[in-house]
Amino acid sequence: MNILREFFTDPVLFFSLTGLAIVIGLCVFYAIFFIKKAAEAEDEQHQSSH
Repeated sequence: MNILREFFTDPVLFFSLTGLAIVIGLCVFYAIFFIKKAAEAEDEQHQSSH
């Protein structure tokens, strides 16, 4: 539990890890968003060609 207490008491550690978590979260969101939109566009292209 010393690490957890250090995380909340040290502002440098807190903000750097929080910022890193936000950036990784955004990367995951946009990767899923891009894959989903690309798959939908491909389905629409196949449906319009038939």
